[in-house]
Amino acid sequence: MSSKISQQWAVFARMWYLLDAYKQPPGRLALRMLPILQGAHKPVYHPLSDLGDHVVVINTRHIALSGDKWRTKIYKHHTGYPGGYSETPAFRMHEKDPTVIVKKAIYGMLPKDLRRRHIMQRLHLFADDEIPDDIRVNICEQIKPPRVVPKSLPEYSEEERAAFPRLWYSTDSQSDR
Repeated sequence: MSSKISQQWAVFARMWYLLDAYKQPPGRLALRMLPILQGAHKPVYHPLSDLGDHVVVINTRHIALSGDKWRTKIYKHHTGYPGGYSETPAFRMHEKDPTVIVKKAIYGMLPKDLRRRHIMQRLHLFADDEIPDDIRVNICEQIKPPRVVPKSLPEYSEEERAAFPRLWYSTDSQSDR
């Protein structure tokens, strides 16, 4: 009997997940976080219930936008007053606050109802990988990043570089063979 109670507690308890945004696109990050924040990954999910979990996102300073989106993607805002319209490119928003692009990506994908504000309260964004201790003790699982980050050339050892197949040989290397 007690095992059934503990199983029910695990279903309804709010878990804490960690997601690393290092070199990840914000839209794909938002797609990974969306079902967890809403609670859609739980077996008792209902669209009107609030069963979502907390998501902690680190390294938002190092997100990746494809192509020339740092300059061409424009975020629009209106204060509601005459002349209160403004447009800001992505690189300016990222310079001002490194967490705002990921925040806007997830906010735009959430359902447009009264639950959206409460769901956003369970999203914790950090520009770097330092997490406060009161949040760090709660984290129990890590979310797999949406894409695999390839290693850069300096991250490979000399043995790995030497073992890598060469496609084009210069005239000097052909004489060595």
